Amino acid sequence: MSAVLNNLIHEQDVDTQHRALRFLTAGSVDDGKSTLIGRLLFDSRAILADQLDTLEKRAAGAPIDLSLLTDGLEAEREQGITIDVAYRYFATKTRKFIIADAPGHEQYTRNMVTAAAGSDAAVVLVDITKLKLDEAEITLLPQTRRHSLLAHLLRVPSIVFAINKIDALEHPAEGYAKVSTALRKFAQEAGIEVKAIVPVSALRGDNVTQPLDASWYQGPSLLQVLESLPTVQEKVEGRLAIPVQYVATNGDGTGHQPRTLWGRIAHGQVKAGDEIQVLPSGQKAIVAEVRKAGETVAHSVAGESAGLLLDRQLDVSRGDWIVTPGSAEPKQAFEATLAWLDTEPAQVGRKYWVRHGNRWVQARITAIEHKLDIHTLAEAQAHELAVNEIGHVKIETQQPLPVEPYTENRVGGALIVVDPASNRTSGALLVRGQA
Repeated sequence: MSAVLNNLIHEQDVDTQHRALRFLTAGSVDDGKSTLIGRLLFDSRAILADQLDTLEKRAAGAPIDLSLLTDGLEAEREQGITIDVAYRYFATKTRKFIIADAPGHEQYTRNMVTAAAGSDAAVVLVDITKLKLDEAEITLLPQTRRHSLLAHLLRVPSIVFAINKIDALEHPAEGYAKVSTALRKFAQEAGIEVKAIVPVSALRGDNVTQPLDASWYQGPSLLQVLESLPTVQEKVEGRLAIPVQYVATNGDGTGHQPRTLWGRIAHGQVKAGDEIQVLPSGQKAIVAEVRKAGETVAHSVAGESAGLLLDRQLDVSRGDWIVTPGSAEPKQAFEATLAWLDTEPAQVGRKYWVRHGNRWVQARITAIEHKLDIHTLAEAQAHELAVNEIGHVKIETQQPLPVEPYTENRVGGALIVVDPASNRTSGALLVRGQA
């Protein structure tokens, strides 16, 4: 086993290795993302017999098209592209995996953002045949840079670059070295910590599940890297934060009816006897009972769905937050990073709907400080944000929201933006701080 793989494994504890890893594949169109996932499924024997039979019949004697294992929509099969996010599951002897195959086309970047938001890792594919290897300094494709930046902004903990179609090169060692240098330079400039850069051939299966038999590469296979990556750990220490999703009434409909406040804990932990505060009302109460899966439990921690019974009746509804008293201060103005996903540009002063936790409120962009040039990573002046652009903005909401920096909490620091006229998901807001 290589030193690279040893270092990766030592970054996590034993328990983390046994948790299912949620990862997405990203990158430019036709980089081979669907084929790579198909190869992982095929080599790990996660394909049902009838699926394999269908692929063989469709191939009619030619090599089977592994990308069809994830491209489930008819439009995807007809055009040979990925449109929607496809989720697939497989397991090895040491770990379970949940894969999200994200589209590479710019017009479907919103789907990639959706997949990245809940992922533990991102495998960004780089098609080495699309790059000009004879240049002194290799220029990466825009979607390679964009998807890497979005995964980084969305706090995907582990980012892996897979240099695909390495089998198509006459001199793979030289090509791999040049592209690796370009990727590391870009990652350093963008502040991205790269877990690994691996050469693969998704079509042939080189270095996907089995290590590459080559003198110029002695590192781990892609699957070995994935088996070693840590999963996202919610913060169970410190303050409590629960977005209320559902309020259930207990009893037969007569007399006093205690209510259970249900939600997935975003931060901290809770037990009977804890004092809590409901936002935005500010009312306080004591937790009388904690429930999980219909049973009373001693406590519940971040990442779990829990139901709270309070010692007195409060006016609580879906969209409210339950927090440790004094730990959060609702704000109506804050700064955020905005990843714009709509063909209609983001404009200063225009009203949008935003969702924070489970609450919908109206909001408007009060200023666009600058936008990020994905080619140079420089900040540029902007009066609006076009589709797939990333900018630093100031936001004002109609009602106060208990937002917090996204770097501290991926739930409390994230909002989605919806166009009120078309109901399209227009953007993703990542809170930076108070405006």
